[in-house]
Amino acid sequence: MMTVTVFSTAERLLGFIYRIFLSRNLGSEGMGLYSVALSVVGLIMTLTSSGIPITVSRIMTKHSAENRESLSFGTVTAGIILSLVLSIPVVLLFYFFPSIFSFIFADDRCYVILKIILPGVIITSVYSVIRGYFWGKKFFLTYSLIEFLEELIMLVAGVLLISSASSGISGIEGAGYAVTISYIFSFITAVILYFIRGGKIKSPKGELKPLISSAAPITAMRTATSMINTLIAIILPLRLVLGGMSQSLALSSYGELSGMSIPLIYIPSTLIGSIALVLVPELSDNYYRHSTITLKNNMEKGVKSSVFISSLIIPVFLCVGKEVGVMVYDNLNAGIYVQRACIIMLPMSITMISTSMLNSLNLEKKTLLYYSIGAVFLILCIYFLPKYIGVYSLIVGLFISYVITATCNLILIKKTCKRPPNYSLFIIASVFFIVPSALFGHLLKGILINYLPVNLSVIICAFSVVIFIYLLFKVFNLFSLKEVFEK
Repeated sequence: MMTVTVFSTAERLLGFIYRIFLSRNLGSEGMGLYSVALSVVGLIMTLTSSGIPITVSRIMTKHSAENRESLSFGTVTAGIILSLVLSIPVVLLFYFFPSIFSFIFADDRCYVILKIILPGVIITSVYSVIRGYFWGKKFFLTYSLIEFLEELIMLVAGVLLISSASSGISGIEGAGYAVTISYIFSFITAVILYFIRGGKIKSPKGELKPLISSAAPITAMRTATSMINTLIAIILPLRLVLGGMSQSLALSSYGELSGMSIPLIYIPSTLIGSIALVLVPELSDNYYRHSTITLKNNMEKGVKSSVFISSLIIPVFLCVGKEVGVMVYDNLNAGIYVQRACIIMLPMSITMISTSMLNSLNLEKKTLLYYSIGAVFLILCIYFLPKYIGVYSLIVGLFISYVITATCNLILIKKTCKRPPNYSLFIIASVFFIVPSALFGHLLKGILINYLPVNLSVIICAFSVVIFIYLLFKVFNLFSLKEVFEK
């Protein structure tokens, strides 16, 4: 898993660097426009292909466990056909009948960016199927390398196009072209590597029906996620305006929170994604081979590793989140949002890993139900709360949604496994460890900031807090780094 983690971390780092560049060159309003357009693209891509990769991976694992690996290529072919059937009509509809969707955008400039990115959606849907093949075959290095290079290409293309832009809107358009260029690159690279690594196109006979049956709930859940993100991008600025903000300030506030702060809050997703990438095929294999003890142990490792990762970062942001926002984005509001929203990381991390684990056990319909319950509370928060707490309504809504989904997922895992994993005590201890670690960080920052430059004080404080909470885990013998990086 170490190689996967390195590439995933590097990919995430490139993403942060690019977001910093975008925020400094597009401004808060430009980031708001870009975020709104990208959320619509995410919705389309989720609708057309999100459930297919993990389903292709799981069905391939099932075929392998049943000694029918020859059927895997038919599964891949079925996935490609299904993704094309879904993506082409949706993209054409958005592209040639824009008036139907005019209600989505409060600002017409968002649609300009959307049109630039739309052609890349079709080829990305095909790439996602091939990505599922790499995942199912456990070609983790190939998968991670393509994802890393895609982010690198987007960064390079974006910097070149935005730096040479003659106006603000042309800079935002350049960001859209950078996304499309990266999609084209990853598609071409994945197709070439698919055939180099022995991939074939075979008859999808008998594979389409189980693929659709399993992919539908996952696609529905992820489509709902993207739809929620799109609704947030549309509803929240409007509700902020109705609450008394100007349209420009509402877009800026949304851009600062969604385009700057939330990506920092999602830092744990880098390592959790790496864990899920390696763990999900293993869990499917354990499940279909009825290896109950191994399944229990792997589930414990997945949940504990995810909680551990978020527990290392939360106290850091609690004490120096404001300064981190200024250092990274040169934006005080972004830092304040990071400091106040970082507690979201804990339920978010549990939700991410537990959902992936349950999907690997063919429980997609249950995870869809639990996600839907949490999503209802999220929408209610961003609709009713902006009048009272402004943009913080999104933070409150996300926290409530993740807590509900994580709790339901963990209960289902215990009910499903013949040997239930034990992680309740670990989660409780992690919550208690965060408190003294954050207090230690605040105390240390108060001392250092009187004698050292702010940036140096923040860096020393962050490293010290991470070491402090890690030592708490070690003293109580609850966790070790070996469990995170063990293959």
